[in-house]
Amino acid sequence: MPLPRSLRLFTVLLLLAGVGLSGGLAYLLAQRLGQAQIQATGLHRLELYTASLQREISKYAFLPGTLQLEQEVQTLLSASAPGRGADSVNAYLEQLNERAGTLSIYVIDLQGQVVATSNWRRPDSFMGEDLRFRPYFRDALSTGSGRFFGIGTTRGEPGYYLASALLDGNRTVGVAVTKVSLEQLEQSWSTVEAPVIVTDENGVVILGSVPDWKFTALRPLDDATRKAFDQTLQYNRKALTPLGMKVLSDLDQGARVVRVAREGTEMASVYPVTGRFLTQSRALPGTPWTLTVFSHLARADEAAQSDALIATIGAAFVALLGFMLNQRRRHERDRLRDRLAAREALQAAHDELERKVQQRTADLSRTNERLQSEVQERIRAEGTLRAAQNELVQAGKLAVIGQLSTGVAHELNQPLTALRTLSGNSVRYLERGDLPTVRVNLERIAQLADRMGRITGELRAFARKSTGEPQPVPLRAALANALAVLEPRIQQTGAQVLLDLAEPEPVAWCDGNRLEQVLVNLINNALDAMAGSTALRVEIRCEQLATAEGEQVHVQVRDLGPGLTDEALAHLFEPFFTTKGSGDGLGLGLALSAGIVRESGGTLTGANHPDGGAVFHLALPAAPRPDSESAPEFSPDRP
Repeated sequence: MPLPRSLRLFTVLLLLAGVGLSGGLAYLLAQRLGQAQIQATGLHRLELYTASLQREISKYAFLPGTLQLEQEVQTLLSASAPGRGADSVNAYLEQLNERAGTLSIYVIDLQGQVVATSNWRRPDSFMGEDLRFRPYFRDALSTGSGRFFGIGTTRGEPGYYLASALLDGNRTVGVAVTKVSLEQLEQSWSTVEAPVIVTDENGVVILGSVPDWKFTALRPLDDATRKAFDQTLQYNRKALTPLGMKVLSDLDQGARVVRVAREGTEMASVYPVTGRFLTQSRALPGTPWTLTVFSHLARADEAAQSDALIATIGAAFVALLGFMLNQRRRHERDRLRDRLAAREALQAAHDELERKVQQRTADLSRTNERLQSEVQERIRAEGTLRAAQNELVQAGKLAVIGQLSTGVAHELNQPLTALRTLSGNSVRYLERGDLPTVRVNLERIAQLADRMGRITGELRAFARKSTGEPQPVPLRAALANALAVLEPRIQQTGAQVLLDLAEPEPVAWCDGNRLEQVLVNLINNALDAMAGSTALRVEIRCEQLATAEGEQVHVQVRDLGPGLTDEALAHLFEPFFTTKGSGDGLGLGLALSAGIVRESGGTLTGANHPDGGAVFHLALPAAPRPDSESAPEFSPDRP
């Protein structure tokens, strides 16, 4: 018999309350255990840090008092011969400071003037400084010794000052001071697992494993205190901003839970420097300082949350298990009946699915055969189209060569005429026995033959079929080859070619031979556009730019012709469109060039230049620059 609805709701609420209570108790217990463990670890760290700091200070505590044993120091401070022997005392202090590894050692007379110092050779020496305002000087005169942590007023170096009165019998004649750096101790603290700080009697952090915490204040400083600091220059006018520590609760044995929330960007650290900490402090014997260890509570909180989550999951699992057992017992017979009905329905669905699978398999087999046939047909069509395109590109090359044939014939005719004349002269000079003149003629004949070979070699290389495989192509070499092919025509027309090549040299990623064909077409069209003009000049500019599509090589070819008409701009790259007269071209040059550039992943555009003439803009992907022997260089195949 099913339970009433109100009773079922009460049971569910009771189970949820039990699960929540289990998680809360587990969290509190785990948090207390974690804090106790952290507190024990913090006490051990506190003892270690205290011992290391005392050991570091005690190494230098004897140094100031030993100076009164030196006769030269006594002579320097004596009233009968003040200042005598300062150079020898300076040299002695310099040597002592170097051996002891301290920052500086110096001697002050009763008027507060530095009369000898270890840094006497430095431009920022302490010699002659008036240090009467320093607390360690006054303490040494009144009590015999002084201890003080501050920032030097000359070099701005923080350090611990150990001062001792110098006696001549029972009479005080001066004060010896040793400045010790505790930076090495701070560096050793920076590698530990928890932050540690040392605060002075003013609550200012003077040492710490976190650089961003140094010279901050644990408690607010009033205006009177800050003015006193300005007079003593103890902190050399540091800002002394608050550390941002707030006490959350007090624990036993002097431990406290605090929160540190520094404003601004925190420095990189191996451990957390913000958040909740468990702090433990201890006064350092012989000093007004306090050493405090910060143990971060994030791990204890995470462990407590994990334990609470496990307890909650466990309690929920037990409750759910009991609920499931109860449901299972009540619905066992219903499930058995439903299982039989489901088995019959599943068998029927299996039979229907098997029939559909067989039918779908047959349909897929027929579809697969049809798709394979279409793919093979498309592959054959693409192969035929690419072959036709390659033939069309080759035909475009030959068409350009045909346009250049007149200039090439003129360029070759002159060397041939010269060869005929020189060979005839050589025979006559040979009959006369004039061998030097014959030698000169033969050398001239060889030079003319080389010139003819270069002309025909450039045309043969330009006419060859390319593989179409991309590679790094330096623009300087490609332009040189294109201009070499067009050299006869350029000389025939008398046009001036101005080349502006940016540094470092742009390198395109394309087929070098096809890039040369595009350049030849653009320069050749520029020469055609200027037919009949008085100013014949082709301007070529190359540069490599960073665009939204990545690094690209840009080439601009501009002529000084009449420019492009609106009709030409509308049909510029259409096949068989040309503005030339009948018989002067097929109108395939720009169409083929645009196709070549498009296959290389670039663009080719044309427009009118604002200063007159037409300008064509070619953009191609840039190749990685060769930075070692592993990067191949493009070397055009030229005879």
